[in-house]
Amino acid sequence: MSSSEDIIMAIPRELTQNPLRKIWMPCKNGLPEKHISQKRVCMTNCPTLIVTVGLPARGKTYISKKLTRYLNWIGVPTHEFNVGQYRRECVKIYKSFEFFRPDNEEGLKIRKQCASAALNDVREYLSVEGGQVAVFDATNTTRERRNIIMKFADQNGYKVFFVESVCEDPKVIAENIVQVKLGSPDYTDRNTEEAIQDFMKRIKCYESSYQPLDENLDRELSYIKIMDVGQRYLVNRVLDHIQSRIVYYLMNIHITPRSIYLCRHGESDLNVRGRIGGDSGLSHRGKEFAHSLGRFIQDQNIKDLKVWTSQMKRTIQTAESLGVPYEQWKALNEIDAGVCEEMMYEEIQEHYPQEFALRDQDKYRYRYPKGESYEDLVQRLEPVIMELERQENVLVICHQAVMRCLLAYFLDKSADELPYLKCPLHTVLKLTPVAYGCKVESIYLNVEAVNTHRDKPENVNISRLPEEALLTVPAHY
Repeated sequence: MSSSEDIIMAIPRELTQNPLRKIWMPCKNGLPEKHISQKRVCMTNCPTLIVTVGLPARGKTYISKKLTRYLNWIGVPTHEFNVGQYRRECVKIYKSFEFFRPDNEEGLKIRKQCASAALNDVREYLSVEGGQVAVFDATNTTRERRNIIMKFADQNGYKVFFVESVCEDPKVIAENIVQVKLGSPDYTDRNTEEAIQDFMKRIKCYESSYQPLDENLDRELSYIKIMDVGQRYLVNRVLDHIQSRIVYYLMNIHITPRSIYLCRHGESDLNVRGRIGGDSGLSHRGKEFAHSLGRFIQDQNIKDLKVWTSQMKRTIQTAESLGVPYEQWKALNEIDAGVCEEMMYEEIQEHYPQEFALRDQDKYRYRYPKGESYEDLVQRLEPVIMELERQENVLVICHQAVMRCLLAYFLDKSADELPYLKCPLHTVLKLTPVAYGCKVESIYLNVEAVNTHRDKPENVNISRLPEEALLTVPAHY
């Protein structure tokens, strides 16, 4: 073995990427000061509390769930705390809008207790469990309620960002009531008309005391005001990177009915040979699938469909058979397998057993030598997700790892689940966003293909690998 030709990693690689946690504490004469909670310094990366504001049926929970899903997907630990759910757990049987009347002292007391319980759980999540963002989903329609939340955040060293949804369009409100509210546990045994009437009266209970965020009175607060489902926005005092990403995301989402079609390229020559990555063209069956995909899309008669591919030969050849314009995205290229490009898994296991085992140990965070990890891929795909949120009907012809990342976003899958999502060749997934999630329809186009899926292996023990299993990377890679 020539030292000039080969680079030998003599120290076993470790997959662990979690640095030691350092917690800043104010000290005086070498000892922690008392009443630390009252003396916290708000640092750039201190936890963020997102607080929704608005009347019922204005899409606050829709926004909360989408925002939570997005932040978790990009790697920011986020959890949603829906005060309405706390209320349902406290009051098992919902009777009528009377519970929400401003003069109902018992109802008011219970609602305050539920809000307090939710805030206690927020504190547990952000200060103990290591969460980075908490979404406090409630009406928060009064300045008094928002001041209580601000005081709570200040005492615990959290930044606060308000998200207010304002909508006066009766059609949008009515549609939200029918689509979302009537499906809630509050109205399980009610007929539709009765439930609608009750909910409209429930909204009236809040209207008299509603104090919207005000440009002058609330000029010191950080917030985004979303008006008429994204027709206009008002953004005030964005303080940091997380808040700017929240604003950018919220200004791109919409509620227009649409479908997103995801599929992989047709079977490639390297797929047939059991080799990963590369930039080969389509096999005979891959070309057959491309023609079948063209017929399928034509039969769907989709309005204003946009077609996106990667810049790799196999996706471009697949799109060419559709006979429609398409756009190429470099961001949609397959995960870079680095030194393992165009190898079979059996070859990787033989030549780089430690790498093979490390990848099986944590497939999401594992980065191929001189290549990428799924975690890297998610960051690369963020602009694609943002544009998918802006668009209406889109067909994305991509690759297995890329499709897994996109699918994980829409289906709210965790980092552990993402790398093992099944995305077979020659199958189209039709995703239709619904109230709080996404409906998935799988359509197999009856063209056989090799199976490229590997199931999650049993626990892998890196320490049992022999020393000679250390990675040797040829310098010409």
